[in-house]
Amino acid sequence: MNNFAFLEDPRNDPPKLPVEERRELFREIYKSFDLAGAQLQADRCLHCGNPYCEWKCPVHNYIPNWLQLIVENRIEEAAELSHSTNTLPEICGRICPQDRLCEGACTLNEEYGAVTIGQLEKFITEEAIGRGWQPEKPRVPANGKRVAVVGAGPAGLGCADILNRAGTEVVVYDRYPAVGGLLTFGIPPFKLEKEVVARRATMLADMGIRFELGVEVGRDISLERLLAEYDAVFLGMGTYRAKTGNFPGEDLPGVIKALDYLIGNIGHLMALPDPIHPYQNLVGKRVVVLGGGDTAMDCVRTAIRQGATAVTCAYRRDEANMPGSRREVANAREEGVRFLFNRQPVEILGDASGPTAVRVVQTRLSEPDHRGRRHPEEVPGTDELLPADAVIVAFGFDPSPPSWFTDFGIALDAAGRVVTNERFQTSHPHIFAGGDMRRGSDLVVTAVDEGRRAAEGILDFLGV
Repeated sequence: MNNFAFLEDPRNDPPKLPVEERRELFREIYKSFDLAGAQLQADRCLHCGNPYCEWKCPVHNYIPNWLQLIVENRIEEAAELSHSTNTLPEICGRICPQDRLCEGACTLNEEYGAVTIGQLEKFITEEAIGRGWQPEKPRVPANGKRVAVVGAGPAGLGCADILNRAGTEVVVYDRYPAVGGLLTFGIPPFKLEKEVVARRATMLADMGIRFELGVEVGRDISLERLLAEYDAVFLGMGTYRAKTGNFPGEDLPGVIKALDYLIGNIGHLMALPDPIHPYQNLVGKRVVVLGGGDTAMDCVRTAIRQGATAVTCAYRRDEANMPGSRREVANAREEGVRFLFNRQPVEILGDASGPTAVRVVQTRLSEPDHRGRRHPEEVPGTDELLPADAVIVAFGFDPSPPSWFTDFGIALDAAGRVVTNERFQTSHPHIFAGGDMRRGSDLVVTAVDEGRRAAEGILDFLGV
């Protein structure tokens, strides 16, 4: 251990594929550290007495501890430690916005460059698996309880993992034909290759979790039946209803909802076409994406790879106030996306054949409100037209609770989110919920965290 490594060795990320290659491939753009490179970066950690990185992480990973294990080449132990707090460590290492979470809180961040925590988290699992490591099967005896998990996304997988480790029989139901939810069918492969999710699904199955795929609760199997056959049910079904801007032209053909676009593209790549989300190829089109979050970045970078002639991202605040990962913005800019900040869309122009332009107006940010949030204000007389053959609306997602919730008295708040108590129990005592459908659209890691904590609530409820 070198206490001054952070002075001697700068922060380095693994190399990326060349831009020309990235623009044409739906593959992950970051290469992996080798052991020596990982040890060099891990040794930069200061091992703070109160590790801010750990507290900023929603699942409170033991980050300094597993960084030290990398330095000591105790990779299998690092993998066990990483896996003890996070059901999906190699996935979060790839897609978490570390610049806003652990790395953003790193003591070295301001002056010396944060430790490359995300890439090292990815390295640990990949290296350990390469050495033959697999997560251990639960050693505790079966507790005789059965729980149904609805949704094989991050929240559902997090819940199933903890329940299974406690000796509970767990069956996960999902309407998609593969495990992962939007990890598989929403996040593009240039951020998360689907083989990574499939491998994690195999690990979870080997640990004892059973998956029933292509089964939609409310259509193929009733919640009433699940309640009759299981001791408790966990709902982790995410949020899928796209937010709108409520301006003219949003209903024109060629104006696409972000999630519809992403799901359709991945279904095409995986040869699993989805009739609800058909493939939309934007080759040769001028594309304007409205929004500034990670979903918007997924859309602009997908359009580049499809062969769009021009891709513009218009966002109503400035770059410093974008909700998306700074890393993803930088990658998109490298790949040829044009960013227009402080632009508020007010109208999409076009006809029955599709859009022709987006009318935007320049904005300026107000003084901070009582929560410190600055709101965009339109600047009169600054209208401009952005030529467009296709427009993707990426304003985020609202909860999309199914109609059968009311049949079981599952209470919702005014925004349509499932209401729970502190142990994630809904108004129906045998039904629990977590992730985006409880807290609203958020990060993968927060959904994992809520699923795991809900599992603890379920175990408490079941008295095991």
